[in-house]
Parts: sequence; C-alpha cells; structure tokens
Amino acid sequence: MGTRAEALRAAGKSVALVATMGAMHAGQRAVIAAAKAAGQAPVVAIFTNPLQLGSNESPAPYLARRADDLLACAAAGADTVFTPSVDEVFPRSSGTFVTEETISKKLCGISRPNHFRGITTFSAYLFNVIRPHTVYFGQKNIQRAAVVRRMAEELKFPVEIVVVPTVRETDGLAAGVENASMTPNQRRSAVALNQALDKIKAMVEAGATSPDRLIAEATHILAQHRQVRVIYISVVDRVTMDAVRDVTPGRCLAVIAVWVDELRLIDNVLL
Repeated sequence: MGTRAEALRAAGKSVALVATMGAMHAGQRAVIAAAKAAGQAPVVAIFTNPLQLGSNESPAPYLARRADDLLACAAAGADTVFTPSVDEVFPRSSGTFVTEETISKKLCGISRPNHFRGITTFSAYLFNVIRPHTVYFGQKNIQRAAVVRRMAEELKFPVEIVVVPTVRETDGLAAGVENASMTPNQRRSAVALNQALDKIKAMVEAGATSPDRLIAEATHILAQHRQVRVIYISVVDRVTMDAVRDVTPGRCLAVIAVWVDELRLIDNVLL
C-alpha cells in the first residue's frame, strides 16, 4: 500500500485517508465522495480493528460484506483500497500502543476505555504507511476525529483533519452499521436521538444557552421510549470535547449516546 500511495503523491495528487471498519454505509460513502469532490485521491482503509472493539462486540457485522465494501468504495470514488490483515497491523509479538490521554477519556471513552487506544494506534500505523495529506471523518464520529487530531498535532504528523456532515436517512436517523439490523420498534426508538438533537438545536436558535436546560429536554424526549437507555447526553466544546457552562454558537456540540436494546448508537449536532 505504501508504494501505491507513493505513486499517487508522485503523480501530484493529494492523498486523502478514509479509515473504516467495513460494512460500508451511506455515511462512509459520502466521506469518500467528499474527498474525491475536493480534488483529492481517496485511499480507503478497510480494517476490522480488534483493538477498538469491546469485549462484548463482535467483528462479524463488519466482515460479512467485504466484497460489497470494495464495490461501494469504487462507486464512491476511491482511488485505492487497503485491506491489511490483523497479523500485518498487529503482529502477535506487538506490544506497542499509541494513546491520547485527554479527549479519549471523555464521553464514549468512559464506557469504552480501550476504544480510542485502538483507533490512535491504527491511525499512527496508517499515517506511517500511507502518509496521507488529509484524513476524513464523518461528523457522527466527531470525538474520534478530535482524538486523532490531537494525536496528530502532538506527534507532529503532517496531516489535516476534515470532518464531513452526517448523512441521515429519510426519518432523520444517522447512517450507520446498526441501521440495517434494527426491528421496526428499535427504529422508532432510534429516531428519537435525532428528534432530541433537533429540539436542542431549535432551543439554542431561540436563545437558550443553559446546557442543563437543553439536556433536560433531550432526556425527556428519549425517556418516552422504553427501549432507550441513555449512556450520556452532553453539550461540549467541539474541539476539546469538554462540557461547557454556556452555549457559544458555532463552538459547541450537543452529543448523545444510547443503547437501543443491544444496539449502541451515537449522534451529535453542531449548535
């Protein structure tokens, strides 16, 4: 893969990295297409990273459609696709990890303590092998983008982080791997995430600045659905992921993570 990426650079192209776990969906395809539309050469990494999966998370959903994933990458405009094996990335003798110890400890990092270590370690590997100019993320994974940005800044990786707006389905649900496996009841409950975020956004646009008030309203909306168990609801700085005391327009995000039965869902909106 390093040779192919080098060939793109030698041809004068700007290399854009899009890292995925597989099971390509509309959101990931949009990220690839955004890099292509920006005049860059998208290099897509498809790797079901065992380090970022929790002990109760199966890799099966990500591995089941690998042939379809390759077709989806091509259709979205990928210049090349990198599909390394686990042994290639993490040899059995490997004991080296890259960690970011600030942003990764918040929000999703509280209930998934090893998740971001897996992402930063694999990202560092990709930055060395592919040497991208830019790295693209979907906004749904905004904390992931923030963690990788901090790691890149502090370790002096010469990459720019680009965040692409979240793709939503017709009912407002953010595109994701979990969507295809939802029952009708789970789907109705899952849509409540976007309803809660829309309400927060509308309240801010009407002048609300108190995070406590915003969180209370979102909690009320989600509580109407018995299948939903809230992991967190917060209003945070979009760069540091720190909880804020007052909403500063353009600087803050409302972020939500929930369980809908056994499905873990995240979503956010820029305020």
